[in-house]
Amino acid sequence: MGLYRIEGAHGARILDLPGREEWALRQLLAAGANGCTPIDNPAPRWSAYVHKLRRRGLDIQTIDERHGGPFPGRHARYVLHSLVRAVEAQHGEAA
Repeated sequence: MGLYRIEGAHGARILDLPGREEWALRQLLAAGANGCTPIDNPAPRWSAYVHKLRRRGLDIQTIDERHGGPFPGRHARYVLHSLVRAVEAQHGEAA
């Protein structure tokens, strides 16, 4: 689990994210303004991770994109707009 500070219109708060929610948030943070796609950042349930993060109050945009190749179609690009930073565990606490 990871701790993250979320800055919002109503002040800051700390989220303790489990497993794949934390993984997805780390991917979004690393991608910056370019965002993430399931094609570039493979995971089985991106839409579910994004849904859970949104329910926790994060502002994540979904951009619908087309792709070609042997299996052309559409995919989502997710872009994080919330101000988020990782929080270090306090002395004596598990990270």
